[in-house]
Amino acid sequence: MNESTQSSSTNGEAIISVNNIEVIYDRVILVLKGVSLEVPERGIIALLGANGAGKTTTLKAISNLLRAERGEVTKGSIIYRGERVDALTPSDLVVRGVTQVMEGRHCFEHLTVEENLLTGAYTRRDGRAAIQADLELVYSYFPRLKERRTGVAGYISGGEQQMTAVGRALMAKPSVILLDEPSMGLAPTLVEEIFEIIKRLNENEHVTILLAEQNTNMALRYSQYGYILENGRVVMDGNASDLLQNEDVKEFYLGVSGENRKSFRNVKHYRRRKRWLA
Repeated sequence: MNESTQSSSTNGEAIISVNNIEVIYDRVILVLKGVSLEVPERGIIALLGANGAGKTTTLKAISNLLRAERGEVTKGSIIYRGERVDALTPSDLVVRGVTQVMEGRHCFEHLTVEENLLTGAYTRRDGRAAIQADLELVYSYFPRLKERRTGVAGYISGGEQQMTAVGRALMAKPSVILLDEPSMGLAPTLVEEIFEIIKRLNENEHVTILLAEQNTNMALRYSQYGYILENGRVVMDGNASDLLQNEDVKEFYLGVSGENRKSFRNVKHYRRRKRWLA
């Protein structure tokens, strides 16, 4: 393991380790090509890259949702708390403490906000009182949802739907949340609000976050470490503060683009990590 990966564990030992995985769809289409990353316990780790880079596929590989889309991990391994988990079902992982918030603010549109939240507790066996206590905890982080608790989810705003999706994940009492594009389609003020809540959940409830985002600036501001994907490979990783100051990251992901935009593969500053050649 190289020095940059070791530094990603500054907040604690890795709770999730993704080791040189390949993902194939329909037994033909190679989407991820030797992706490795570590998520330290109680950390916020950013998974960055343009649309189609492989961020969502990486999250679904970890949560084992690939099979529903005819995808599979064909090489490598995924370790959670020291146990290999890439053969488990998504429900098994939720019970163990890993839950995913899907891209696109997926809610049950015909249910109320509160009914949506309660669906997140379907795997729990700790009784009604504990579930009700966690529902009130969710409302403490998302007071707007308490105001809309009886409203039908299909008729609330996009920001409120995103809050509902995150709140529903919290109802499963997760150790890790895999959060896919929480800023998508939201106004800048709402994006800031969502990220502030994510930060508070991490600090106060000790929930580990693996965050897939196209909004590189926002993601790096709220994370400790980042991995950048391009065409299904990790092409750069480092401390979030270092990535924010990196000239190549600024060029590719912080606003500079156009005819002269280059690939990370062609940048002289880029050095391929040995572990991704394995």
